[in-house]
Amino acid sequence: MKEKEQQEENDQSKSSLVDKIQQLGQSNVPQPGDSNIHVLPIIGQVEGHVQLPSQNKTTKYEHLIPQLIAIEQNPKIEGLVVLLNTVGGDVEAGLAISEMIASLSKPSVSIVLGGGHSIGVPIAVASDYSFIAETATMTIHPIRMNGLVIGVPQTFEYMEKMQDRVINFVTRHSNIEEEAFKELMFDKGNLTRDIGTNVVGQQAVDIGLIDDVGGVQQAMAKLNELINDQKGNQEQVIQ
Repeated sequence: MKEKEQQEENDQSKSSLVDKIQQLGQSNVPQPGDSNIHVLPIIGQVEGHVQLPSQNKTTKYEHLIPQLIAIEQNPKIEGLVVLLNTVGGDVEAGLAISEMIASLSKPSVSIVLGGGHSIGVPIAVASDYSFIAETATMTIHPIRMNGLVIGVPQTFEYMEKMQDRVINFVTRHSNIEEEAFKELMFDKGNLTRDIGTNVVGQQAVDIGLIDDVGGVQQAMAKLNELINDQKGNQEQVIQ
């Protein structure tokens, strides 16, 4: 009888483990800790108003926006780490996420790990301080439209205004000059089948787009520094 009960317990344990792997891709489910830092991953393609096919790896902006509001409201969360490995995606959704990260009252740090391409560029620079891994890349190119496009002057004016929104945001939140950013965006000799520029690691820092080269260790150290600075400023105001 005991052997049967033991067998049933083992079967349940295995079934539970399989469920965890299927749902979360890992066997050990992390328990909620007392960390004062929230991690926000932006992976795959940024999905906006149009739902992408199920085989696409996507980050849905309607999932991120409530998280960002919760981060702002939760007194236990003192800082935000944004992890980027994205090919880009919907321009308006990307800009909405960027504006929300930039407008947080709490310190934020971003890390470009594999890639921060296209609309991933403004998301990467939206934080208070940005890092890029040595092997990570960022593709800077003009915006484009898919689907039916009406070939009239108003369409191109609209696209130019959308592009200006991206350029203005990036130049406001990084150290790159507008003309330098436009030169990279419209370069004809860098990408094989498109116009634009691909920058890797240190190059993104050299042009003033990203603040520093580094990974998780450097990002966490910088974020803790920013959190301590903010606490010190608040104590001074109270005194």
